[in-house]
Amino acid sequence: MGDLIFVKVTIICLCFIIFISGTIQKEYTKEDMKYYKQRVRLMFEHAYNGYLTYAYPYDELRPITCDGHDTWGSYSLTLIDALDTLAIIGNYSEFQRVAKLLLSTIDFDQDINVSVFETNIRSKYSVQVLLPINFLKHRRRKSCRRPIVSTFVIYESWYGARARLALYWPLLRLAEKVARKLLPAFNTSTGMAYGTVNLLYGVPNGETPVTCTAGIGTFIVEFGTLSRLTGDPIFEQTALQALNDVVTGKWTAVDAGIGAGVDSYFEYLVKGSILFQNADLKLMFNEYKQNIDKYLKKDDWFMWSNMNKGSITMPVFQSLEAFWPGLLSLTGDIDQAMKTIHNYHQVWKQYGFTPEFYNIPKAEVHPTREGYPLRPELIESAMYLYQATHDPYLIELAVDILEAIEHETKTKCGYATVKDVQDHHLENRMESFFLAETTKYLYLMFDEDSFIHNTGAHGTVINTPGGQCVIDAGGYVFNTEAHPVDAAAIYCCSSEHHNDMAILQHLHDNIDLLQVLGLVDPADEFFPDSPNIDQQQQEEKQQKHKVAHLGHSNINFRLRKDLSDFVEEQTEKDTGKSDQNSGDTSSDIVDDDNADNNRNDDDNVEDEENGEEEDDDDDDNDDGECEAVEVKEYHQNHRGTDIDDDDDDGRGELVYETRLLTCPAQPFHMRLSLMGEMFPDD
Repeated sequence: MGDLIFVKVTIICLCFIIFISGTIQKEYTKEDMKYYKQRVRLMFEHAYNGYLTYAYPYDELRPITCDGHDTWGSYSLTLIDALDTLAIIGNYSEFQRVAKLLLSTIDFDQDINVSVFETNIRSKYSVQVLLPINFLKHRRRKSCRRPIVSTFVIYESWYGARARLALYWPLLRLAEKVARKLLPAFNTSTGMAYGTVNLLYGVPNGETPVTCTAGIGTFIVEFGTLSRLTGDPIFEQTALQALNDVVTGKWTAVDAGIGAGVDSYFEYLVKGSILFQNADLKLMFNEYKQNIDKYLKKDDWFMWSNMNKGSITMPVFQSLEAFWPGLLSLTGDIDQAMKTIHNYHQVWKQYGFTPEFYNIPKAEVHPTREGYPLRPELIESAMYLYQATHDPYLIELAVDILEAIEHETKTKCGYATVKDVQDHHLENRMESFFLAETTKYLYLMFDEDSFIHNTGAHGTVINTPGGQCVIDAGGYVFNTEAHPVDAAAIYCCSSEHHNDMAILQHLHDNIDLLQVLGLVDPADEFFPDSPNIDQQQQEEKQQKHKVAHLGHSNINFRLRKDLSDFVEEQTEKDTGKSDQNSGDTSSDIVDDDNADNNRNDDDNVEDEENGEEEDDDDDDNDDGECEAVEVKEYHQNHRGTDIDDDDDDGRGELVYETRLLTCPAQPFHMRLSLMGEMFPDD
């Protein structure tokens, strides 16, 4: 009897120990993160080199037979889609080589039918719009060039002025060319795009009018960015009209969910509102989310329901839906996002992958939808949530994904689609998003020092003829194919920045700081017998207003309500005091953990630019297109010290404390406004 009790107690203790060990969260050290980051880099390089060796110039690699095939348009799609990942992992020489290669070989004047949706998110945005404006951290020299529209100033990539003419403008022009080839698809009675367009002849005869919501509403990030860079509003207007007109079409299906066919529409409502400061898009998303939570959400899962009745029609989880927790993290709903991603992770651990469809009540793979095509959505959400929470559980999730892909899908020349998650049989396809998204999000998950993760602690201040801009300070917005864009750079290049600067100038010239703060005029308190100078001050203000009015005739009508409210809310919080230090700095490359591996790459680029620097400067000065811009590198210091101890070149770096819309301290002849902007004394 005693032995039996002992055995029972032993079993209970062992079970308890196993339970406890299973619930203890592993802590990941910096060395662990570097180890996994290097493994992801090797994964990317294996697949990338396999594509170049066996599949280029076809669209995709077939990783089992080690050959290539065309899928979305016959324009080397995988190479285009993978281009910015090269820069994110630090391989800048290959990035530059491939960009030039694509410019010399890519041809969009072909008699072929292409997907409007896929061409937009993959090829057009990846090469021709994203790269010149995105990697501002890695440029050696900043310069400006006459914009297409006079109110736009475009800041270019790190190649230098001569390389700019050979690379930057052709990329932007190619983007515009491809976008214009897509525009005929939007020539419909509703403003919603057809799904297919011919690159030479427009919409094919007999093209079906049936499309999906995602195919209609997934253009604002790419088209809006293109409009801001070129000055042509047609692209952004077209995308916004399609977004607004989604509900005007006739529905041919009544199933509603958050996955296939609608996912990126919700995604772009949120990201478009962030990137272009469009509150209407966020309001649209909030309205949708209320109904999603009401009709689709069941125990932290999201199912499919009948649009007319609200009843559940498909109690399934689609692998595409795994983007949802990441999107919720952008809206601040972290608790719900963590609960949902935990459910999705359980599915991954059950099969080693997430199947395309998973029956939630039965906890099993849905028949005929059992594959896993190396999708990125789960690791995408994990990356977003880890940046928001730094919960080590999310690192564990990322490690699970890395290990499964590496051990189960690797082939001689790449990584293959899982045909069935139940037996892990493979299929002979590697879609381009594996290099554009899956490996990129995995790498960013483990690369904690990436410039993509900058939270505003450092960036670049540029003085332009239109005012100051802070760029490369983080806040990158990814399109649905994981191509990031610097929201601050887009703002800096847009007319909205110039309008805001005019508003700030007007506020600076007309706000009486003492009156706003409710303070007594020192002259009234200490010199009660002095002459009343209110009338003289009023006359001076009126004169300044007349001068400002000449340059900004509609300034009083363009003062946005949200900005004026913002000023009122912050007035009592910010007294206008700002501890700032002046200094001159110059902008440099900021290397990541891969600096040693890529030092030769950087040196080669720098040598080329040094040989051209003098001629480039002469070219800029002679063409009269713009005056030189002043570039400063700033670093926020939370401890309030004056000089960055990590300054290696001895020039010092500008440091300042966090303030409302503050900029680095300027020379003594500059004035600081209430809003923190600098204006020269007249």
